[in-house]
Amino acid sequence: MDYRTVYKCGKGEIVEKKSRFIGEVFPVETEEEAAEILGNIKKQYWDARHHCWAYVIGEEQVQERFSDDGEPGGTAGKPILEVIRGHGLKNVLVVVTRYFGGTLLGTGGLVRAYTQSAQAGIAASTLITKIDGYELKIETDYSGLGKLQYLLAQRGLPTVDADYAETVTLSTLVAAGEEKAFIKAVTEATNAQAAVRRERACRFAYQEGEAVIF
Repeated sequence: MDYRTVYKCGKGEIVEKKSRFIGEVFPVETEEEAAEILGNIKKQYWDARHHCWAYVIGEEQVQERFSDDGEPGGTAGKPILEVIRGHGLKNVLVVVTRYFGGTLLGTGGLVRAYTQSAQAGIAASTLITKIDGYELKIETDYSGLGKLQYLLAQRGLPTVDADYAETVTLSTLVAAGEEKAFIKAVTEATNAQAAVRRERACRFAYQEGEAVIF
C-alpha cells in the first residue's frame, strides 16, 4: 500500500499576540515511539504552557489520536489532526508547543494558531510517498543494453545497481501493480533476449530524484 509520509523532520514557528507556537513534525510507526518523542519534547520545552499534538499511525488500519493538553476542547489537537489529514499523511506525529504570551486568543484564534503552526512544521519537513514494489534484476547482452536503458528512462525507473561483465545486469525498482506490464515491455523491447527476475519485495520512495529503499 503506497502512502505519503515524512522523510525528514521539520520545525516551524509562528507568534500570535505574543504567544509563541512551535510546530514540530516527526515520522513515527508506533504509539510507543510517538509517546517517547512527546516525552522528549516536554523535557526540552519544560517551561512551556501547552504541548498539543496529533498523530496518524498505520497504513490500512489507521489509528488517529490527538490532545488539547489543557487548551479549550477542539481548539488545538483536532485542528492539528485536520492538517495531517489535509496533507494525506500517515505514520506522522505533529506536536505544537505553546508559550503563553499573556493575551487570550479566543476559540477561533487558537484554532487558527494551531492550524498555522502545524502547517509551518509540515512545510519545513521533507515529505515522500512510500511505494510497495519489487527490486527486479534484468540480464541482457550488450546489444540490448541501449533498448533497456531507453525503456527505464521512458518509464522513469531508476537503475539502482549495474554489473557489466560478459552480460549486463541492471537492477531497478518497480511498483507492485506495474511489475507484469514492465516485464512484458522488457520482453517486447529486447525480442525476449532479456531475462527478468524478482530479487526481493521492498518499499521505496524518490527523494530529490534518487531512489531510497526502506
